[in-house]
Amino acid sequence: MIRIAYVSTYPPRRCGLATFTEHLRKSIDGVRGPSDGDRVIVLYNDSDGDDAYRHNPAYWPLPAQNRAAYAEMAKRVNESDIDVVVLQHEFGIFGGEAGEYILDFITALNKTLVTTFHTVFADPPLPYRPIQEKIAAASDAIIVMNRQAIPYLVKAFGLPEEKIVYIPHGAPGPSSENRDSLRRRLGFSGRKVMLTFGLLSRGKGIESVLAALPGVVRKVPEALYVIAGQTHPEVKKREGEAYREELKSLIHRLGLERHVHMEDRYFSEEELIDYLTACDLYVTPYPGMQQITSGTLAYAVGVGRPVVSTPYEHARDLLQGCEELLLPYGDTAAWEERLGQLLADEAALKRWEEKVRQIGANTHWPRVGEQHVALFARMCAAKRGEVKTIGTVSH
Repeated sequence: MIRIAYVSTYPPRRCGLATFTEHLRKSIDGVRGPSDGDRVIVLYNDSDGDDAYRHNPAYWPLPAQNRAAYAEMAKRVNESDIDVVVLQHEFGIFGGEAGEYILDFITALNKTLVTTFHTVFADPPLPYRPIQEKIAAASDAIIVMNRQAIPYLVKAFGLPEEKIVYIPHGAPGPSSENRDSLRRRLGFSGRKVMLTFGLLSRGKGIESVLAALPGVVRKVPEALYVIAGQTHPEVKKREGEAYREELKSLIHRLGLERHVHMEDRYFSEEELIDYLTACDLYVTPYPGMQQITSGTLAYAVGVGRPVVSTPYEHARDLLQGCEELLLPYGDTAAWEERLGQLLADEAALKRWEEKVRQIGANTHWPRVGEQHVALFARMCAAKRGEVKTIGTVSH
């Protein structure tokens, strides 16, 4: 059995990468069975401490801001029986400028390295470019969760296309609870519910949906917009709840108190799936068109909910064939018309639901786990000289 070391943040830390890695690990274990030889190299900050990890032999804590610890960890991996190191790369989780400390780990490592890039730029800017280029060069294979990321990496860093593998962002399926029962339990009965979830911060475009909502309510009086999730901890440190209060003021000015519900709390995985299953439309109105991966979008599509979104990178890629659901950021009239039209037309919602469900079926975690296991098997076979090709690009 292939022994894997995952490099990432990890629960109980609350961040998207930690949750992603936990699900990836479980999905891989579900395919090939759990392995006592697997390890999670857990990045942690001094403010969080490593108490949650250091007493469990499956976790090897790595202090993110301690540069010397990176090469030391690589030495520990080299001396172990780990076969594949699976690096979940997001610039912000590693120490140094643009997360440069991870280069010390990679340089000292002599194991097979598979890197998943959670951020990919069309034209990588400084200071990110040289760091990502070195990671890409040192990796034996690169996983991306957006097909458009493949030509971006090939062009930016001169990588051979066969080194890059597309595997979609994993997602859960819908709740097993009856949808009508769910809607009653969540207070959605008799309402047409739009949902946005995730850690609240500026740059999510929520105010643009609020601007369109008065017109939607005139067409669909039972419309309800649910904004679910706590304020992002880094935002909270900088400005407290200023942004949430601004949104509340806007809701009051527009007279939308009966049509917007903000849930300021942490949502468990099960609760998120329930809310997604129960809503009528999922909304991602992000203003930044360069967003290559969105975990919240992946979840909504995995659950099979119709989505209305701005045409950012991940939405364009994942929702191929659903271009009618992609609307320009800030075009209040277009959002008002499309949201009102969909919420008022149950048959149209059902058609889109079926189309999105078909897309989502390919993103469920068991399928994503299978693709990772197959890639790792090819990598290890290539290392032993059994095959010539390390990976294949899935389009």
